[in-house]
Amino acid sequence: MTAKNRAIVYSEFGAAGVLHEAERDIVEPGPGEVRVRVVVSGVNPTDWKTRTGATAMAPVAAEGQVPNQDGAGVVDAVGAGVTGLAVGDRVWLVMAAYQRPGSGTAQEYTVVPADRAIPLPDGVGFEAGASLGVPAMTAHRALTVHEGAPARLAPGALAGRNVLVAGGAGAVGNAAIQLAVWAGATVAATVSSAEKAELARRAGAHHVVHYRDADAADRLRAALPDGVDVVVEVAAAHNAELNLAVLRSGGTIAVYANDSSGGPLDVDVRRHMVLNVRYQFVLLYTVPRPALAEGAAAVNAALAAGALRFGAEAGVPFHEFALADAAAAHAAVEGGAIGKVLIRISPRD
Repeated sequence: MTAKNRAIVYSEFGAAGVLHEAERDIVEPGPGEVRVRVVVSGVNPTDWKTRTGATAMAPVAAEGQVPNQDGAGVVDAVGAGVTGLAVGDRVWLVMAAYQRPGSGTAQEYTVVPADRAIPLPDGVGFEAGASLGVPAMTAHRALTVHEGAPARLAPGALAGRNVLVAGGAGAVGNAAIQLAVWAGATVAATVSSAEKAELARRAGAHHVVHYRDADAADRLRAALPDGVDVVVEVAAAHNAELNLAVLRSGGTIAVYANDSSGGPLDVDVRRHMVLNVRYQFVLLYTVPRPALAEGAAAVNAALAAGALRFGAEAGVPFHEFALADAAAAHAAVEGGAIGKVLIRISPRD
């Protein structure tokens, strides 16, 4: 192909201003890879944190790095040995840029391993597809790491379980609420404002509590008198005391983040021992591949059933930017934008 690929790249770590537009070659997929024409790119906190160098796993590549792990588009070419995907298939992408500096989704065409391109169910838009990857897959993993947990969520898989989602208005929190409700759990969410409480309710949370309220633990115990089985935790250090106050014996705290003000997590060994608490840390990039496959299958099943929804009515308002405005999109996420920040790569189709 002689056409060029419009891409956003950065050649050094730094603030959003290091992002700039460049033309790159459109490359052919190798064995086990597919090339995707990206329609929408999703921006997550992991993307700006990697861009600043805060969580980068390697130096910036000499040829520059294309940001963004998530996206959705159409398969444009298929490499040797790929099965289950064909040219023209609509797909959503997960971990596109992991250990692949040229494969981020902030570009018109990207080449990724075939297992990072998941078929997008019929009727599901590219905006929703670009919102899945990191948030939905992280949420699925956090909901399937407790003792006796199912490998794959499905209706009834969490029946009888009580789930507490910290930060219920965030992208992972929203996905965790929706997936847990779909799987049959009773779900409570903690939030920091009335606006975020409404978003958590739209996601389907049965109980919503403001974590800053002095009686937050009392309210959660009243709502879930048998205690919490699983906490999906975004601020492990900050919420440690609240979690201990509401966990059921044998409960699990699945930690996928720690807020910037949380500091170190200090564990009161005796109190955790008494409750037989399990801490399970979750980082999507190092989740075992079989678990990722189970998560993708569950996410698609929830999408197809209409149980995993996006847009303001589902508690996930969209904020759309043009490719040329990728720096502004990153700055919006870094600034704590509520909802899902998307970059439109291709015209609507």
